[in-house]
Amino acid sequence: MSTNLENFQKKKDWLICIDSDGCAMDTMDIKHIRCFGPCMVEEWGLSEWEAPILDRWNDINLYTMTRGINRFKGLAKMLKEIDASYCKIEDVEVLDKWVEESPELSNPALKKAIAENESICLKKALSWSEKVNESINALPFEDKKPFDGVKEALAYAHQYADIAIVSSANKQAVEEEWELYHLLEHVDILLAQDAGSKAFCIQELVKKGYDKQQVLMTGDAPGDYDAAKKNDVFYYPILVRHEKESWSEFVDKAVNNLLEGNYGGGYQQEKIEAFLNNLK
Repeated sequence: MSTNLENFQKKKDWLICIDSDGCAMDTMDIKHIRCFGPCMVEEWGLSEWEAPILDRWNDINLYTMTRGINRFKGLAKMLKEIDASYCKIEDVEVLDKWVEESPELSNPALKKAIAENESICLKKALSWSEKVNESINALPFEDKKPFDGVKEALAYAHQYADIAIVSSANKQAVEEEWELYHLLEHVDILLAQDAGSKAFCIQELVKKGYDKQQVLMTGDAPGDYDAAKKNDVFYYPILVRHEKESWSEFVDKAVNNLLEGNYGGGYQQEKIEAFLNNLK
């Protein structure tokens, strides 16, 4: 398996790209429910309103069209709602401005912003983000499993197509999680956070000689769909709360439709509508 775009070579005529968190791996819910939300409640002292705030956090990050939103964008959106409905969040407008204007939304970028503006909200956002990372790292490996049917689906698809992990998660974490469950044996290349955006990774993979009509992006969030659209390749959604059924259909219908040249048109439109309706 390769982790280098430059050296990767096409082996088969078809290419299937697969996202990791929330798509192949059942890690998205656990990270938000156990780490992101509770760390926010702790950092800003929101325990008085914990239940409704955590419900809303999960809606924003898991169950609506903002699923998969950048952590800092999600945080700014949530804190503005808390400021309006529950209690004053000091300097929330400073965080919101940084989220809207910063070319990079990451811990290092936030540290640079704090050096220029020692806003309490920016400092707390960084503290929150670092605590989230610690909390995620402390999650037991056995709690981070693939969805039912993923291993079988990968094995089936890999008979006919090159398989690429295309993820915005940390590369080491993705590699460890997939290796633990023996999924990497069905993967040709792993492209994670350090390789660039999902749209960029798909673009560069297509340049290896694939016909766009023979390329499929499999994902669970609007960002995955957008990455497929930008590259004019097909999209197959893993529907939140219906992951097992989605992976079953991947084997029964999606891969065969791709191989037979029947993915476009009715089937693609059907899957996109199901995806959009599921996140309303």
